[in-house]
Amino acid sequence: MKEKLLHFNELVMMGHSIFSFPFIFIAMIVASDGWFGFSLLILGALAAFTARNFAMSFNRFIDRDIDALNERTQNRPSVDGRVKSQEVLIFMAVNALAFIVVAGFINSLALLLSLPILFILAAYSYFKRFSESAHLILGFTLALAPIAGAIAVLESVPFWSVMLATGVMFWVAGFDVLYSLQDMEFDQKMGLFSIPSRFGASKSLLIAESFHILTIAFWTIFALQAGLGTFGFIAVGFSAAMLMYEHYLVRKDFGQIDRAFFTVNGYLGIIFLGFIIIDRIFS
Repeated sequence: MKEKLLHFNELVMMGHSIFSFPFIFIAMIVASDGWFGFSLLILGALAAFTARNFAMSFNRFIDRDIDALNERTQNRPSVDGRVKSQEVLIFMAVNALAFIVVAGFINSLALLLSLPILFILAAYSYFKRFSESAHLILGFTLALAPIAGAIAVLESVPFWSVMLATGVMFWVAGFDVLYSLQDMEFDQKMGLFSIPSRFGASKSLLIAESFHILTIAFWTIFALQAGLGTFGFIAVGFSAAMLMYEHYLVRKDFGQIDRAFFTVNGYLGIIFLGFIIIDRIFS
């Protein structure tokens, strides 16, 4: 049983939760102007957890034929048989149902939007088969996290949450373009759509930089619209510095892509959240 759980953990890459979790809580903190309560903390975490599990397992199920041909991904549990297709489908269904139930406990708007959100999360998996906009679609799926956080507290979607979410979309799209540089030749060979396979490495680096410039622009608007204090703007400035470092790492050596992807972006979300907490304490 323990071994099977480890396989599922690897299947959905649980460590990547670090990209979306901080931003749902950032939105909840700003929406409540401080502490939003243990109940919403638990429900928000469960909603993010189950939604992400659904999205990742759906993606692994749909992409198992492609993953089997890619040397980088052919050892994934969904490919090498450690997790059977039927088990992935059951896991997917359980998490989808759990997400809907949790949304119902949050509020009526969250419940109403739960099915459309699941549809959007699933749709991402198909885009790389026909459009290089897949990077932005992935970003959009993670951008739903701060929108969901605002809905959980306010049962509405304030403008600042849209700005925060749009920044998240371009942030994720940018680092996904960098990450996709690893599969550029494979994607070209298989006829898959990605910005690197379409435009090449040099232009892809510029596009990723453009996405991250937009990230900082939208997060600055978020800080202004949300009425954040000094530490809120420090959070945006620190994020800009980390993104610059990420691009420095990748441009210096493509072998640093994993470090840039996991380490830099992982810390970015946590540090951003930390500064927002401090900002609300001292504001």
